[in-house]
Amino acid sequence: MSTLRYVSAATVLAAVFVAAWLLASLPEAGRSLSLSVLLGAAFGIVLQRSRFCFYCIARDFIDRKETAGMYAVLIALGAGTLGYHAVFGAFLPVPSPDRLPPGAHIGPVSLALVAGAFVFGVGMRVSGSCISAHFYRLGEGALASPFALLGAGLGFVLGFATWNTLYLAWIQEAPVVWLPQQLGYGGTVLLQGVVLAALAWAVSRRGGAKPVAAQAATSPWLAVLRDRWPPAVGGILVGFIGVIAYLRIAPLGVTAELGSVARTVASSTGWLPGRLEGLDTFAGCATVVKSVLLSNNGAFVLALVAGAWSAALAAGAFRPKLPSLKDIARNFGGGVLMGWGGMTALGCTVGTLLSGVMAGALSGWIFGAACFAGVWAGLRAVRAPAAA
Repeated sequence: MSTLRYVSAATVLAAVFVAAWLLASLPEAGRSLSLSVLLGAAFGIVLQRSRFCFYCIARDFIDRKETAGMYAVLIALGAGTLGYHAVFGAFLPVPSPDRLPPGAHIGPVSLALVAGAFVFGVGMRVSGSCISAHFYRLGEGALASPFALLGAGLGFVLGFATWNTLYLAWIQEAPVVWLPQQLGYGGTVLLQGVVLAALAWAVSRRGGAKPVAAQAATSPWLAVLRDRWPPAVGGILVGFIGVIAYLRIAPLGVTAELGSVARTVASSTGWLPGRLEGLDTFAGCATVVKSVLLSNNGAFVLALVAGAWSAALAAGAFRPKLPSLKDIARNFGGGVLMGWGGMTALGCTVGTLLSGVMAGALSGWIFGAACFAGVWAGLRAVRAPAAA
């Protein structure tokens, strides 16, 4: 059986490389599409092997005081911060007060950001995963995840419907804060390093010391293909992939294609407002009315699923299971909340939080805090009836 698993995983991975090779020969955007496929597959493998799911990490920390996942997120942010600011130094040697680095996820700081991130966190709690984890769990055979993604698409449409009101009330005059404009690159790296170190200390205080269970020795082959990777390894690799993605294509993000499909459908059916005030002026997981079949983000997300599938096959973690009606409803409802929150906050835990903090955007830090509060509130709300 293990041989069949490895052959199946190798076949899926070979198909990914063939797709990247074929796309590379296309004129104009071919090389970007090809690299998007390779980075997406690598990202999917890392997410699946290291269980890098923002909701699972937050839940385990809040409920079980498990700290390894939280350390992994902090490591990813630290590694990405160093890499991003090295890239910024090449793109923009001196941070300009009237210019932002191209394409970076640096968004407006407003109550809409807080509300969107909080609702996104609640949606993660309801559906049981963040959007990026729903994508990689498709590769594990999670047949409830498509309903979460379908709900997220509807949530985006609802976000478009409320955008103009929120934009005029809260976002239009909101500041777009890029820390290097105030502190320089060195000051930003120092400040974020201090904040990340303080957060690591706070995490250690809550988690406390726990005995490390002895593990049986295993071969390097099985350690890579079968066993879960240490969370810290996942964090380092996520940070590395994030820097390479920004340097060569665009910041990491998983909602741009989903939001663009929702925007295209809503536009063709007349559900979209005639004008979305100011939306297309912001960086982040930008949505557009689609005019081409495959975008860089679309290729990245499809390859993410394929990479996670190959990793799950090799590890014996591909276990399709039909969802119950309750699972379908829960995933769909949580997806709607995440879609609205992600559209309103201009991204999700990967785009706004991960890529935003790496870029030195204050919006990334605020998204992370509000999203964590949403997860915490969701966990408390579910347990409240049982405790009564």
